[in-house]
Amino acid sequence: MGGGIRAVSAAERRARLAVRHHLAPGERAGAVTAAVADIIGLHGTDPASVYLAAWARTREVDQAAIEHALYEERSLVRMLGMRRTVFVVPAGLVPVIQAACTDQIAERMRRQLARQVQESGIAADGASWLNNAGEATVRALAARGTATGAELARDEARLRAQITYAADKSYGGSANVTTRLLTLLSAEGLIVRGRPRGGWTSSQFTWTAVRDRARPTEPAAARAELARRWLSAFGPALPDDLQWWAGWTAGQVRQALARLDIAPGITLAADEPEPVTEPWAALLPALDPTAMGWRERAWYVGEHGPALFDRSGNIGPTAWWDGRIVGGWAQRQDGEIAVRLLEDVGTEAATAIAAEAGRLREWIGSDPKTRITPRFRTPLERELSG
Repeated sequence: MGGGIRAVSAAERRARLAVRHHLAPGERAGAVTAAVADIIGLHGTDPASVYLAAWARTREVDQAAIEHALYEERSLVRMLGMRRTVFVVPAGLVPVIQAACTDQIAERMRRQLARQVQESGIAADGASWLNNAGEATVRALAARGTATGAELARDEARLRAQITYAADKSYGGSANVTTRLLTLLSAEGLIVRGRPRGGWTSSQFTWTAVRDRARPTEPAAARAELARRWLSAFGPALPDDLQWWAGWTAGQVRQALARLDIAPGITLAADEPEPVTEPWAALLPALDPTAMGWRERAWYVGEHGPALFDRSGNIGPTAWWDGRIVGGWAQRQDGEIAVRLLEDVGTEAATAIAAEAGRLREWIGSDPKTRITPRFRTPLERELSG
């Protein structure tokens, strides 16, 4: 670790968001892949959030351009990553995230699913059954090219096997092994989510077999590289923030940081302050990577947490002014974007945020079938959506 302690104010941290997260109008990227690369990835659990997070950070990029990057150019890939969460990340970063986070997640998933196969009475040797079913599924997918889970289940009978979950709970029951096995194969880098059936807000994804797997990356080196990228985009921060964001153990965080030249705080030792920009407004979607970038969020959330988060810690759509969350938004049934400010931000800020709402409404378009409903509903979003 190098350098002395340099105090970094909340104002300086907010200025970094304007530039490094491409949120100030003058800092928006010209291409979606560039915007994503600078913040590592976009949360992909909610399909619409990927598009809205890209919209907020780019200039004149429409839904078709984002789809092109995801499903034709393949410069962006949807994968299971940090915190066992689905992210959309640059293709070149996939091997790093795979080794730094996903491989150990996949190992746990395989052990758990093999145990469930045995406990559900599907096979006495759950591990062998899972190996055989997985290999057959990848072959069936390669033969089809692309397929939904339901289509693959028609090809491979083992995907229709019923596993029992939470047998001792009121919400327990049974379900086909299809989704669990496809998620596992994806986590292992054998298959990847493809274009969904439906529009850009749909979650009915197809699957594609991975033909050319990237050369494996050494896990410790991958964690150090991911930590470096995170510090560049999200620093300064605390080790606890990195541990939460990556889903690592405290020991893995210490080992990753020990490979980097960092200053206390923590920042990269060579990091320099960003110039102060003009005040800026932004409307960010549910689960946006900026809003979910740190464990400690008081410096940008303030006292607004109860209105903006659900009980599991998922954030809803937010309205920002100059690096702080000052309200929230939702799409109403008539398509309009409703915004509520949770504090008095003045006329300039209110006007700029209203302009962003108009810009977003125009970008979404007038198709009555396109509705932005976050997967995880939050108090303010529910209220505003009507």
